[in-house]
Amino acid sequence: MARSDVLVSADWAESNLSNPEAANIVFVEVDEDTSAYDDGHIPGAIKLDWRTDLQDPVKRDFVDAQQFSKLLSDRGISNDDTVVLYGGNNNWFAAYAYWYFKLYGHEKVKLLDGGRKKWELDGRPLSTDTVTRPATSYSAARRTMPSVHSVTR
Repeated sequence: MARSDVLVSADWAESNLSNPEAANIVFVEVDEDTSAYDDGHIPGAIKLDWRTDLQDPVKRDFVDAQQFSKLLSDRGISNDDTVVLYGGNNNWFAAYAYWYFKLYGHEKVKLLDGGRKKWELDGRPLSTDTVTRPATSYSAARRTMPSVHSVTR
């Protein structure tokens, strides 16, 4: 797998923020510090909260394909979108979200090289506007995965 299969540069990301031909690129912030988005984020980026969005609140386990489909549908992400994930702490939780996208069959997903820290150090624009996108009908691939509770020792 080539580096470009996984990473996009901050220059590429910024050039696609206002590119009308890049309407199918969705920037998504996923931070360990779930309040970081509110302090400023890449303009147009939506937020995924790893605690409340990517974990089942009852089972304390990964969300399943149906929950993931509903989450992305509600956030306005479609199966054809290119999703660019980023966050703080060296993209730690962005990489966690990347795994979800791959697990559930989303092919066009990337990580922002350098994450939020590089974006900020470069002096690139930030916004405090809360972004909402029109709902979609996302359909995650049905993958079977052992539950944390079903694994025997």
